[in-house]
Amino acid sequence: MEKETKVFDSELKVLEILWSAGELPAKEVAARAAAEAGWSKTTTYTVLKKCVEKGLIARGEPGFLCRPLVTREAVQRRETRELIDRMYGGSADRLVASLLEGRTLSAQEIDRLRALVEGLS
Repeated sequence: MEKETKVFDSELKVLEILWSAGELPAKEVAARAAAEAGWSKTTTYTVLKKCVEKGLIARGEPGFLCRPLVTREAVQRRETRELIDRMYGGSADRLVASLLEGRTLSAQEIDRLRALVEGLS
């Protein structure tokens, strides 16, 4: 994901399966996608192919064994940056304000937020 590749919901579904289970044969990814999302085997294999092309997963032998090449945290960071840029003009504080709007925070929550902010400087 070095090129800051956009991860679509379908690709994220495949990644979630692999992050949860680790390395799996493509056949097992398809079975889990069918059970969790109602996907056909063809749909899953198409999404797997796109993930391989984007460098999100590796697929090898035996049995088209699939493994993630990106971490959940890396995808979360990328998607969060994109959200902040697109919806909040690049302003992280506007995102936080939006998340907390109309909410009363406990003293413990405020302390944790303060510690997080202080840890950033």
